[in-house]
Amino acid sequence: MGCCSSTEGKREWKPLEEHSCTDIPWLIIFTLFCIGMACICGYPIATGAAARLALGYDSYGNTCGRNNTQIEGVPLSGRDMRENKYVFFLDPCNLDLINRKIKSIALCVSKCPSSELSTYEDLKKFSLNNGSQLCSYDISPTRYTSHSERFTKCPKLPVSQSKPIPVFDRCIPTDIGCYAEFAQSFITFVSDNNVLRRVVAGVMASKEIIMGLCILALVLSLIMMVVIRYISKVLVWILTVLVIIGSLGGTGVLWWLYVDHRSALQNNTTSVLGNEVAADNVKALLVYAIGATIFTVILLLVMFFMRKRVALTISLFHVAGKVFIHLPLLALQPFWTFLCLMLFWVYWIAVLLFLGTTGTPVKNNITGVVEYHMPEPFQYVVWYHAVGLIWISEFILAFQQMTIAGAVVTYYFTRNKSQMPITPILSSMARTVRYHLGTLAKGSFIITLVKIPRLILTYIHSQLKGKENACARCMLKACVCCLWCLEKCLAYLNQNAYTATAINSTNFCTSAREAFLILVENALRVAAINTVGDFVLFLGKVLIVSCTAFAGVLALNYQRDYTVWVLPLLIVCLFAFLVAHCFLSVFENVVDVLFLCFAVDTKYNDGSPGREYFMDKTLMEFVENSKKMLRHKSEVGDGKEMKSMTRGTVA
Repeated sequence: MGCCSSTEGKREWKPLEEHSCTDIPWLIIFTLFCIGMACICGYPIATGAAARLALGYDSYGNTCGRNNTQIEGVPLSGRDMRENKYVFFLDPCNLDLINRKIKSIALCVSKCPSSELSTYEDLKKFSLNNGSQLCSYDISPTRYTSHSERFTKCPKLPVSQSKPIPVFDRCIPTDIGCYAEFAQSFITFVSDNNVLRRVVAGVMASKEIIMGLCILALVLSLIMMVVIRYISKVLVWILTVLVIIGSLGGTGVLWWLYVDHRSALQNNTTSVLGNEVAADNVKALLVYAIGATIFTVILLLVMFFMRKRVALTISLFHVAGKVFIHLPLLALQPFWTFLCLMLFWVYWIAVLLFLGTTGTPVKNNITGVVEYHMPEPFQYVVWYHAVGLIWISEFILAFQQMTIAGAVVTYYFTRNKSQMPITPILSSMARTVRYHLGTLAKGSFIITLVKIPRLILTYIHSQLKGKENACARCMLKACVCCLWCLEKCLAYLNQNAYTATAINSTNFCTSAREAFLILVENALRVAAINTVGDFVLFLGKVLIVSCTAFAGVLALNYQRDYTVWVLPLLIVCLFAFLVAHCFLSVFENVVDVLFLCFAVDTKYNDGSPGREYFMDKTLMEFVENSKKMLRHKSEVGDGKEMKSMTRGTVA
């Protein structure tokens, strides 16, 4: 089970020749862990906590829509609420933002008030007509108008019209003015903060421009995917030139706009109402211009040092483009993964909420309401649930990587492309489910072991902010940074281990070891791919973000008198980068898989009969050119040696 337990000797790689189950013990462990997660979900369901959350419950421990049992020490509990299916809050607008709950007594009612109730007489009529007690159960509806405790045990007047939330059956006021106190506090905060007010106003004034620019970013990302599919050395240089021109041009435009806005502000050519906005824009433009200048200088330096290391990267990009042509469903993998993650996260949050209503009902002697306290030993289950969030999320991401690796490996090591499966993606998924789930469980668990302490240290650092000394703060940041670097290195090794498993059908440790040896043997090529390849993709992201930001600057320049540019541009640039990253990350994953396949191919094959290459013609041309360069260097070296020997003989 451990990495040190592998006893396999050195073996040759046999791509797609046989398939066998890998890391079965880890599959059993992961299955048992998932069963534990299911038991955690089943416990609140069995004890009624899930029903309390879904159906709703009042402040006295009664679950709405059910016949309840008596709680010791709570006289208003144990009521038959089968006719009262809705939860009604006496003061629904009393929000506790810190504890994320409504600070109000809750009751079970048969009907939510369909119209506004302005007086206690209206409450009395509504209760008598509908059988719904809108005041505490110990007050008879006939005494609503005269009871001494009606101001604390009856709803705050006027009672707004409300409707039940679908599924959860909570009576929620339809008049948003009910939340005037919360809105008033927020408006007061915004009004006191002039900068925040102007920024929010800028976003609202330019919302159409923001939506248009987001659509532009999506279109540019699709165009970039098409361009990268057919990438060549010429296109790399064209892309490089475009990025240089865009960076220099964008920086120049930002400095020109800064000078123009500054002169307009100094000459008082703006409107009186626009002076504050113009001053904010001048500051924002100065920051943007300085940042763009620094970024452009760094970009030019990196391009200068990377200019000669593009040959293999271009060949791999060209083959990756062919892979996407044959396997177009690869581009949809992030969307399916995102959907699975969203479904799991919704389930995880729902179970966490179930656990929050699990436990023994206890009366709070101060407030008089019933609270549910989880048994102390059972509180550790929450930590188990938290580990499950990380491990299963990493498992889902690993499944995507294995699926992509399996499909690309099938494409690479199939000589006759017409003999490929009809749906290579689905075939790769089926092969992963049948043989390699244990490998995914082990790889994702290793990432989980590193991520958990990093998250704990990050949480401790955030909690101690401003309290710890400089030395402790530095040590915490150093530990978090080291764990982050270790996590990234392990994630890269895991990805290559999954590729090796897809090729050889070996267990995780064997695959990781063999992949690591292959990567070490090709260290210079790995460095070139991870620098030049990532840099080319980074150029694509920069080009998309730069074009979107440039279009945003030009569009917002026509609203200079009443729009602050800071937040709209940040929103647009962030969205453009996320969209570009979503599309290009799959391409990057495919390139990494192709490189490992290429390294294995060149190690165990030499093009001779019986050991023919599997690689594409584009990669074959790269290999032949590399051999010619080596022969040329060897001949040049031999010539120099012969000349030196001749000179020595003459001497």
